[in-house]
Amino acid sequence: MRRLLKYMKEYKKEAFLSPFFKMVEAIFELFVPLVVASMIDNGIMRGDTSHVLRMAAIMLCLAVVGLISALTAQYFAAKAAICFTSKVRRALFEKIQTLSYTELDSLGSSTLITRLTSDLNQMQNGVNMTLRLFLRSPFIVFGAMIMAFTIDARAAMIFVVTIILLSAVVFGIMTISIPLYKKTQKGLDGILLATRDNLAGTRVIRAFCMEETEIADFKDKNALLTALQNFTGRISALMNPLTLLIVNFAVLILIYTGGIRVNSGKITTGEVVALYNYMSQILVELIKLANLIVSITKATACGDRVEAILEIEPSVTSPVEEVTSRDSEYIIKLRSVGMRYKGAAKDALTDIDLSVKRGQTVGIIGGTGSGKTSLVNVIARFYDVSAGEVLLNGVDIREYPEKQLRSFFGIVPQKSALFKGTVRDNLRWGKPDADDSAIFKALDTAQAREFIEKKEGVLDYEIEQGGKNLSGGQRQRLTIARALVGEPEILILDDSSSALDYATDARLRSALRADFAGKTVFIVSQRTSSIQHADVIVVLDDGKAVGIGTHDELLKTCGIYKEIYDSQFRKEAAE
Repeated sequence: MRRLLKYMKEYKKEAFLSPFFKMVEAIFELFVPLVVASMIDNGIMRGDTSHVLRMAAIMLCLAVVGLISALTAQYFAAKAAICFTSKVRRALFEKIQTLSYTELDSLGSSTLITRLTSDLNQMQNGVNMTLRLFLRSPFIVFGAMIMAFTIDARAAMIFVVTIILLSAVVFGIMTISIPLYKKTQKGLDGILLATRDNLAGTRVIRAFCMEETEIADFKDKNALLTALQNFTGRISALMNPLTLLIVNFAVLILIYTGGIRVNSGKITTGEVVALYNYMSQILVELIKLANLIVSITKATACGDRVEAILEIEPSVTSPVEEVTSRDSEYIIKLRSVGMRYKGAAKDALTDIDLSVKRGQTVGIIGGTGSGKTSLVNVIARFYDVSAGEVLLNGVDIREYPEKQLRSFFGIVPQKSALFKGTVRDNLRWGKPDADDSAIFKALDTAQAREFIEKKEGVLDYEIEQGGKNLSGGQRQRLTIARALVGEPEILILDDSSSALDYATDARLRSALRADFAGKTVFIVSQRTSSIQHADVIVVLDDGKAVGIGTHDELLKTCGIYKEIYDSQFRKEAAE
């Protein structure tokens, strides 16, 4: 949490002025019991009305100054807390954007969402309350004790014992509750993950009539979190009643002792009232301090979780300086490439060699889990290789700055991802300054123009979040068009035509050969019909390249490819 305080540097003024004005308020508040004592002893007891009025006017002035100071302190505390949280949120979001697929896989989206929302909100509340109360409450507590000594040292010893007991209660509960709050936040991550999965898969859940099962599962997880929160809450809830018990017991002793000392003439009635007021101030401030400690406990736990994300070093890093090409013939070369996912027991790719010339079309085929997506992911450097090297234009891709590397590729991922906004906005992700003619050209090639022109507004048609108002095939064609808008040198289609019918798929491949001539294309597919005309076909099995060649060559030399082709050819012939 301490390392996050660097984001407060720009708000040092607010961080100073808020507690300063709170201290001003506290100082004036400590004088109130003395004014009340004077009003009783020198005004009411002597029947001096003018003195009572003067003391009342002084109390009113103290109240007005205290109110203005409190409002000013609240303004600066709120400003510092909000701005601090905003900077941390921005830094956290920027950090997430630098993380590689490896870190994102291990962290999970639900965890990151919790950090950006719930954790940062707890931090904001903690900073706000800390600036307002962290100095004020202890100052009032110890200030009231010191003022009590100025009135009567013997009675003030009650304050000393009370404060010691209260400190033991407060810090003891804080020590127990901090680890519990960390466990609670982890439980919240699990609830968010379950919620996200249910919302994303609601159609599947309803299709299989699994609503009751998912509800029961959610209830179980929610019950565990509720039990943990209740246990944590009970520990924290002990703070207020215990502090009230101690303070009220101290008040009884104070009144009893004060009455005896008034009768003996040691102190006056007004001074007893002042001591009681100081004890009341201590009670109020300790309740505030208890709430502050709870907030600090939560904020510290959440801050540690946010800090843990900010301290993660991305496994994929890139240099700053751009590099120049060294190989004009081969655009992509893989030399003994191996790759293993973090935490996996075995390699996803093993000893793969591949040379791709400019303008070639490369088909990648294999069974489920054979490593097709892993292969294109290492080519685009979403994951780093664990063995060997990937060369782009004769240069190891690890030597390229990320921006320069990404400029070579147009990538259509396995899962179509569209964002809320117009068709034009979505397609300009491929090229921010693309005009409408370039967009329509990409739509033509992707076989998407026909259905887009039927939509109201055409390019201004509003796409819902995730493209939910489009069919699966329409989403795939738009993501292909988005990649084509930027006219990349290398196009990667990762099983991106799986939702297309055979006729549309054939037209798409024909358009790519005509409109994307001279560019290098990687096509990942489970259909032999989608890749049989490729210049080079890579057949993967269990992460190994068991065959590399043309369609005709592989039918003769690769049993796995022939098996896939025969099974699909018979199916296609039957259809």
